[in-house]
Amino acid sequence: MNPISFFEQSKLKPFHILLVFWLFIILMFEGYDVVIYGATIPFLKESWGISDMIAGSIGSYTTIGTATGAVLFGLYSDRFGRKNIIILTTLMFSLFTMLSGFAPNAIIFTICRVIAGFGFGGVMPNIASLISEYAPLKYRAAIISFIFCGYSVGAMGASFIGQALLPDFGWQPVYWIGGISLLFIPFMLKAIPESLDYLLTHKQHDQIVMIVNKVQPSAATTLDFTYKKKAQAQKSPVSALFTKKFAVTTMMFWLACFCTFILMYSLNTWLPTLMLQAGYTLSSSLMFVAVLQIGSIVGTVILSNIIQKVGFKNVLIPLYLVGAISLTLIGFSTNLYLAYFFIFLIGAATVGLQNMSNAFVAAYYPVEIRSAALGSTMAFGRLGSIVAPTYVAMLLTMNLQPQFNFIAIGIAAVFGMIALFFVNDKHADYQPAHESEANNTETAQAL
Repeated sequence: MNPISFFEQSKLKPFHILLVFWLFIILMFEGYDVVIYGATIPFLKESWGISDMIAGSIGSYTTIGTATGAVLFGLYSDRFGRKNIIILTTLMFSLFTMLSGFAPNAIIFTICRVIAGFGFGGVMPNIASLISEYAPLKYRAAIISFIFCGYSVGAMGASFIGQALLPDFGWQPVYWIGGISLLFIPFMLKAIPESLDYLLTHKQHDQIVMIVNKVQPSAATTLDFTYKKKAQAQKSPVSALFTKKFAVTTMMFWLACFCTFILMYSLNTWLPTLMLQAGYTLSSSLMFVAVLQIGSIVGTVILSNIIQKVGFKNVLIPLYLVGAISLTLIGFSTNLYLAYFFIFLIGAATVGLQNMSNAFVAAYYPVEIRSAALGSTMAFGRLGSIVAPTYVAMLLTMNLQPQFNFIAIGIAAVFGMIALFFVNDKHADYQPAHESEANNTETAQAL
């Protein structure tokens, strides 16, 4: 048995639980660091006298850094190892979020946010790729979805901490809190293993043996280290995404991710402001951020289990539709609790949907191009996160009725739904025929 098959067929062990814990913690702090900007916009506008367009531009500049980081660190993960990239990017976004709290003006603040954005972009795809290598195949989709709930937990923390600190202490302390994750980096260095793909490629078999023994002692003696992956015969994993059987699906994943990131970053950046405009108080508006994240967590946990039974498309396509309808209706709601209910559904249909989409992409592509698929999909999706903050800022400057702003955002959900409809399940890695083909290839290579 080769090492990749060993981890795919392994049972869930303390090794997996510890790895999931630390990756969850990283994404929790990332979620906090990303979302706290939206909570502080009203205070930054007051402190520095900036307009909605400038506030939206700062959000867009940050996500330009995020998109750049997704591409840059995706390309270098194979050279330097995914563990090293995860630690580096965590260090970047933690340090520069903390430094944002010391910024004396909007220019320095923006520079800090852009550099933090490099970290935001680099960490997500590498975490998804790393855990997809070590997670047992039976639980892979659920584990990836759960880890990405860490982002939602952190974003929810941004709401509660914002409510507690912003009125009395101003915006600076909420950014300083983002630096707490720096204290955990030594523990992460010890607990997070290097990418299995990287270790195989660089023939670091002793490291693989150490990791395997954490899952099943002495099992490494039965492993076949002569296994050579097809990826090494290919000139570029990215070009493999555009072969005849993957080309359309790859473009549809990219488009769907682009649409989902428009939804996410429109709300991450502007939800408190949009709800203030709709007539709610600051406290209620910040609570909407928490409800959004609760919806994403509950939606991810419940729906990822349903996905195991009925498949990704049968869950995610209707979920886009739920998001579009909820965004339309919330603009017309005048009842606070009904508005909370719609925001809850929107959370499941935006951040929650993206959590499950990451698992979909990881499950769809074979291991040799999985990292390239995740990295490129999220990098293209980040273009949506660049567009979203300025797009909503433009809507706000037009002084439209609140319901029209939400409808304009919800259009992205319709296009995301259409894109996923054209994803071709026939060539997915989780299909039995494909698995059989892969096993035959491994046997031939071993011989």
